[in-house]
Amino acid sequence: MKPQLDEFVAPRIERRKFMLGLLFCSAMAVAAWRQPYIKRDYLGSQKLDDLVPKTIGSWKYVTASGLVVPPEDQFEKSIYAQILTRVYDDGVHTPIMLLVAQSGSQTGFLQIHRPETCYTAGGYQISMLAPHPIQVGSKVLPANRMDATSGGPMEHVVYWTRIGDRIPGSWRAQKLAVAEQNFEGVIPDAILIRVSTVNDDAEAALGTIDSFVRAMLESLPASRQSVFVA
Repeated sequence: MKPQLDEFVAPRIERRKFMLGLLFCSAMAVAAWRQPYIKRDYLGSQKLDDLVPKTIGSWKYVTASGLVVPPEDQFEKSIYAQILTRVYDDGVHTPIMLLVAQSGSQTGFLQIHRPETCYTAGGYQISMLAPHPIQVGSKVLPANRMDATSGGPMEHVVYWTRIGDRIPGSWRAQKLAVAEQNFEGVIPDAILIRVSTVNDDAEAALGTIDSFVRAMLESLPASRQSVFVA
């Protein structure tokens, strides 16, 4: 008596289910094995308000209001551990606006936002988004620049993000930096530094911002500069 077709099909289906189950279990095991578990926090328990001086070169802290900040929803609160906003004035140049946002947990699910995101969310039109390297001593800081306006004066913005021991130049590079460090078992901290000023003269604005950035980094203790730059 010849075997029926169903007798051949059933074992094949069972074998296929077994192989798929084995593959799923293997994938879950690899994912669990590669879960990041080493937390690195360059800022530690120190407060940004204590770290950043209120006098930077010839600039002095005058107020904490008037800056574009990330939206205050529950998702943002889960990203940022600390946000510092300050306006500095030296009595000569247009005032400098500083925002520093720190996060202690960068994973594939939570990542610090870049300024082009929060400005756009605030109704600003963005232009001139481009790399803006700044010479700081013997090193070059790979910052970015952009212009932002909501119908009023133009705000010139220079910013960078430090993700663990890297300073990515784009959103794509930032995601890659997080993914690579997570794959190595590391949950890196991150910090966004944004410096801006309002000025009709873009060249003068960028020159003032660059001078402020250099003075700010030089004003930090050498042991704490790694909080801002890799």
